[in-house]
Amino acid sequence: MWHPRPNMTSRKELEARRLGEAARIRLALNSMRTEAREKVKGGPGTIAFVKEELCIGCDQCTIVCDDDAIELYDTPLASPVLNIDVNRKAKVLRDPCTGCRLCVLACPTDAIIMIDR
Repeated sequence: MWHPRPNMTSRKELEARRLGEAARIRLALNSMRTEAREKVKGGPGTIAFVKEELCIGCDQCTIVCDDDAIELYDTPLASPVLNIDVNRKAKVLRDPCTGCRLCVLACPTDAIIMIDR
């Protein structure tokens, strides 16, 4: 039977330390995200813009857009290696976009930026 050494960290202590570290890391990441969100300009004088080469057509921006200002369109795939029937990209509709920044924060590839109207 295995017996831990007297100065060895117990499983319970290790789990507690891991939970503490996970909480510390989560707090630091949330703080970094908050700072990043604050740096993204937005408001009535701005509009979202999609960098087509970075867009993967995941639909996250259309899900979060309360203004129905984003639509997906089909475009040919630029890769001769992959054989995919439908390749989708996002497009921002200028008039309904209110500059709220939700799409920018939701985009997993940072394909959406805010620009001046």
